Amino acid sequence: MKFGPVGVEEAQGAILAHSMMVATGKLQKGRRLSAIDVEALRDHGVKHVIVARLDHDDLTEDEAAEQLARLLQRENLRLSPAATGRVNVYATRKGLFRADKQLVDRFNRVDPAITLACLKDYSQVSDGDMVATIKIIPLGVSKRLVDQAAEILTLADAVTVHAFQPHSVALIQTQLPSVKPSVLDKTVQVLRRRLAPSGSVIVSERRVVHEENAVARAILDAEREFDGSGPRMIILFGASAVCDAEDVLPNALRLAGGIVDHVGLPVDPGNLLVLGHKADTAIIVAPGCARSPKENGFDWVLDRILAGQPPTPDDLMGLGVGGLLMEIPSRPQPRELAGHAHKLQLGVVLLAAGQARRMARAGHKLLAEFDGVPLVRRMAERAVKADIGPVTVVTGYRAIDVSAALEGLDVEILHNELFETGMASSIKCGLSSASRQQCDGLMVVLADMPGITSHDLKALADAFVQAEGRAIVRAVASGKRGNPVILPRATFDDLELLDGDVGARHVIETCGLPIIDVELGASAHLDVDTPEAVERAGGILRG
Repeated sequence: MKFGPVGVEEAQGAILAHSMMVATGKLQKGRRLSAIDVEALRDHGVKHVIVARLDHDDLTEDEAAEQLARLLQRENLRLSPAATGRVNVYATRKGLFRADKQLVDRFNRVDPAITLACLKDYSQVSDGDMVATIKIIPLGVSKRLVDQAAEILTLADAVTVHAFQPHSVALIQTQLPSVKPSVLDKTVQVLRRRLAPSGSVIVSERRVVHEENAVARAILDAEREFDGSGPRMIILFGASAVCDAEDVLPNALRLAGGIVDHVGLPVDPGNLLVLGHKADTAIIVAPGCARSPKENGFDWVLDRILAGQPPTPDDLMGLGVGGLLMEIPSRPQPRELAGHAHKLQLGVVLLAAGQARRMARAGHKLLAEFDGVPLVRRMAERAVKADIGPVTVVTGYRAIDVSAALEGLDVEILHNELFETGMASSIKCGLSSASRQQCDGLMVVLADMPGITSHDLKALADAFVQAEGRAIVRAVASGKRGNPVILPRATFDDLELLDGDVGARHVIETCGLPIIDVELGASAHLDVDTPEAVERAGGILRG
């Protein structure tokens, strides 16, 4: 191919290198110039144009791209028409994308003019997602080079999509006194969401004591309940993490007649995963972090099994590079924050929506006066004075009266229409404000805690900054957990799953982040839920 400027009179039959405007419109790059085009260029006063002239053994960019892309055509893939030297490859099913890196690299080393780019290996894709693209860089390329590249694509499948196969899934969770039923309930919800893209469903759930024989019986019972059609999987969540190949859950799998294929995973979070099987039923002992929807090693293993690509022990041991998914700030030498100027932004949400049922008819506790100031205003003033970030007050019950008590303060007031459903809806309401303001963390403050001061809030915020926003910060009294609490951005997805009259304790216990306790003394436990409590704290009920 010859490339460069030529006189316009010599340009007929050549390929235009750059788009040009003429009186009749735009001549697009890559257009083979006709006699009419040459005349239009001449009439427009053009003397020279930059063109490509193909040799007899050259292919145009589109011809080359189309010829190579056809060799990528496989089940669950479709090709776009060639245009500007490019053919895109799209998935036609939900599934797992696979790429043969060695083959793709070998293809791209044939010549810089011929390129293939694709998603990373084992990416989850949906119908319509672009997974790869062939791009020819120049306007034409030697057929000899195209043939060399094509030969490589005939050696194996460079890119494929393996469709997810709907599985019947049995869930077994073990119990200890320290594990609340709400944690187990949330685990079911999170797992259902993970299984949804593949069409897989939980067909049975069992909760048994954390003991080998009990778990082994549950595995056998779960097997008997499968209907016999389609692929099957058993997933176990332990009340206590697996710390040895001879621990309770791996041994239970063996007692049930199964085989433990591998213990441990070089992916963090997700280290404490166990993979096994019994006959053709895959069995996963999930790590504790899989109770959270945040990506972890469990997702990597689960997706491969759902797509009919079960990993071998060698596959699992090869996941270390790229396997550090989330930094753990309590470990030595965490990476520095990018640059020096990033200032962590905290959002403060004051929860003031509760119905105060224990007050009977004595009056609304948040309107009780302390030193002549309604409690809700007192708490909002302290949050503003702490000067740690924008303050949002979430109202619900008696919202008009509560809002009136806040008049003139520099706070955002959000009314929670769902306040009667419980605390979770109020946390999510405040979270919407923090997310909108791109906050790095959310400080949750209860409006009925008159002992919490601006100094206390500042101490919590300082601890969050010291942890570079990578830890949960919690107020404690004599070492016992209390309020307020700061939740980093990494927990926001988990908070969105909260439901009912629950706080953030489940998120705190299962998200995998370290917890920093800040001693605030008795004020971290002092709330005023009854008329007597209001009076003991020095307040006067007004209505």
